[in-house]
Amino acid sequence: MTALLNGLGEPAIALPDRSDKLYKMLLDSIPSSALLVDSQLRVVSANRNFFLKSRIQESNIAGQRLEEVFPPILYQHMNLKQRVVEVFQTGEALNGERMVYRASGHTARYYYYRLIPFNWKGRIENVLLLMEDVTEMVRLGEEANRAVRHLASVVESANDLVTSTDVHGRIVSWNTAASQITGYSQHEVLQTRLPDLCEEASRPLMARMLESLPDQGRTEPIELDFTSRDGHLIPISWVCSPMRDDAGKRVGMVAVGRDLTERRKLEAQLLQSEKLAALGVMAGGIAHEVRNPLAVVSCAAQMLLEDPLSPQVQFQCAEKIYRCVQRASGIIESLLRFARSSNPDIQETLDFIPLVMDAVHLVADQLRLSRIELTTHFPAGPAPVQGIPDLLRQVVTNLLLNAAHAMEDAPGVINLDVVLNGPNLALRVADSGRGISKNNLPKVFDPFFTTMPAGKGTGLGLSICYAIVQQHKGRIEIHSQENVGTSVTVILPREPL
Repeated sequence: MTALLNGLGEPAIALPDRSDKLYKMLLDSIPSSALLVDSQLRVVSANRNFFLKSRIQESNIAGQRLEEVFPPILYQHMNLKQRVVEVFQTGEALNGERMVYRASGHTARYYYYRLIPFNWKGRIENVLLLMEDVTEMVRLGEEANRAVRHLASVVESANDLVTSTDVHGRIVSWNTAASQITGYSQHEVLQTRLPDLCEEASRPLMARMLESLPDQGRTEPIELDFTSRDGHLIPISWVCSPMRDDAGKRVGMVAVGRDLTERRKLEAQLLQSEKLAALGVMAGGIAHEVRNPLAVVSCAAQMLLEDPLSPQVQFQCAEKIYRCVQRASGIIESLLRFARSSNPDIQETLDFIPLVMDAVHLVADQLRLSRIELTTHFPAGPAPVQGIPDLLRQVVTNLLLNAAHAMEDAPGVINLDVVLNGPNLALRVADSGRGISKNNLPKVFDPFFTTMPAGKGTGLGLSICYAIVQQHKGRIEIHSQENVGTSVTVILPREPL
């Protein structure tokens, strides 16, 4: 380029130095590395960016062939000669591909190159090789890929079910553990709504959980049954969290589910062990409680088999046999009442207040002799419940006697309250006795469990109370603190007036 044209297309004043300087300035301003090549594949010129990246001296570049500029391995790998020749022949630009160029003594750089023909009066005079440095983009991409692979590895290595959904609850991803737990492959569940895979009764609850997903944080764990591919139910504890884009908009959610099957098995085994332990305690209690009256019966019977006895001794032996049989029969009856699985047909509606007062009168003399003060508080009106009077009276009596026994060492106060609370009625018996230790508190409803000395109680009182309250569709709660006292509350459904 040795001259510029004026506005009419005619040659203007020749300014070779100025034109060359302008050409060089334009070439150097290109942010990519640029090489201008002639038809002989020789370098005509290069821009500053190329010299900076390649570390080649500017004075050594002009006239060199391309294979002398690029390392032989790179030159052959790019098939650069054939590509440049093709552009000269076709006159069409050619987009290349990514290439790696390492200058001597420096780290490798990544480039994306293009070949652009320079056409002058219908003839391709030169081809411009543009190489855009994409090193940072490549490295950022590799770091992103490593992060993605790491996250994918974590998700795939997890033993829990991990799935993500879109804003409508349709499954987008499904990890290996999810396939192993449920039997569904990722291909089978993609675009399926997560609630649709739950057990039918659990679907509305899962749908509500997805709809009420908190903007921040995660949901509380919730246990829902999942239907596996072969149709059996899998108990799973779910925790869900929102998934957001860069703008903070919610685009879906992540659900993590923990298979509770093994935990349920362990809980069942533990429960079975506890049942067997309780059965052992109960068997020991039965043996102890029944053996004593049987021993008395045996002794009395042996005496009756000996030489003729006086009528008075015979009467005493018969009386002992009768009382011991009655005691053994009472123990067996209590056990049957505790173990009765079917609820009685309770149809009678009664006022709970007179029933409680009857129980109070029954134990009043014993409390007075033990120097125990009893305070009561009843509602002004009636307290109707459905129940069997004798059984409910036995519950109140047992609770009062238990409270009295807890204060044998130091007489104190028993507070008995009946409270009407909405649809329920609550009977509360609180004492100021020695209390129950934390270790013993979970065992108080076990049959034959007692902290009293041998011969002072069978340990069936609270067990029977628990069974009777269960039969009346109620519940019983107990709170205790050592050296402070114990509070037992019976809650029963109240009949409308």
